[in-house]
Amino acid sequence: MKALKKRALIINAVRTFFQENNFLEVETPLRLPAIIPEAHIDSFETEGWFLQASPELCMKRLVNQGHDKIFQICKVFRKKERGEKHLPELTMLEWYAKDETYIDLMTTCQNLIRHIADKMENSLTLNYQGKSIDLNKNFIKLSVKDSFSQFSDTTMEEACTDEKFEEIMSFEIEPNLGINQPVFLYDYPASLGSLAKLKTNNPDFAERFELYIAGIELANGFSELIDQKEQRQRFESERILRKGMGKKDLPMPEKFLTDLSSMPETAGIAFGIDRLVMLFCNLTSIDQAVAFTPEQL
Repeated sequence: MKALKKRALIINAVRTFFQENNFLEVETPLRLPAIIPEAHIDSFETEGWFLQASPELCMKRLVNQGHDKIFQICKVFRKKERGEKHLPELTMLEWYAKDETYIDLMTTCQNLIRHIADKMENSLTLNYQGKSIDLNKNFIKLSVKDSFSQFSDTTMEEACTDEKFEEIMSFEIEPNLGINQPVFLYDYPASLGSLAKLKTNNPDFAERFELYIAGIELANGFSELIDQKEQRQRFESERILRKGMGKKDLPMPEKFLTDLSSMPETAGIAFGIDRLVMLFCNLTSIDQAVAFTPEQL
């Protein structure tokens, strides 16, 4: 009961934050004829269409139509995602802003977390599972490359070559992030930024970051790739990977790619509401942050 009441307050605080910052709240369809063809994310099918794993495609098309600052709180669906911090149906906050970059998104993230803390706790200290996390200081920015140097005996380059990046990230690096202060882990290898713009001065890296608090990943944001040709090539590469993994091929989101040809510079982010509730309610499992788990239905 307490968690659900706090969840409602958190979602209301999120809404007021974006409304006060002149973002338009939008709703886009949950069910689509074509979704992002990602190798490692599988969606649920419904009569030949797909339940969205993210509202990203439709929201970016809205930016292209002239809606410069938009946000959405919605359900997204991902197969085979179940665990202490994972649900196959989860609540996602996404926002997009024209003429911004991933650096601007980091600032908005920091301001959003502080706004919620102020509304919830009237304090800029977040207490989670015995950890006291200072929200008053500027959040730490740590490059992915430096995180490997700091927390692993393997370099980032070696991890990518040996296909151990995700394993090392999950078991060696992530548990150490955001323990005393929130951490922005930024500049991912180019191969791990499927819809992100590459850095102009160093195309080996993508303008992508993730936000961590108390070892929990909360958000994934980036400067959006708006090169239609390059985006099509990346989608094709993901489809090839899916085929090699024995997964079903997915159709190209052609209408999105068409709109991408005239899309302005934009930054966008996906932010997990259920995990945010975990943090502010001091919960150890995502199951405690929702009204029903799949097993209860």
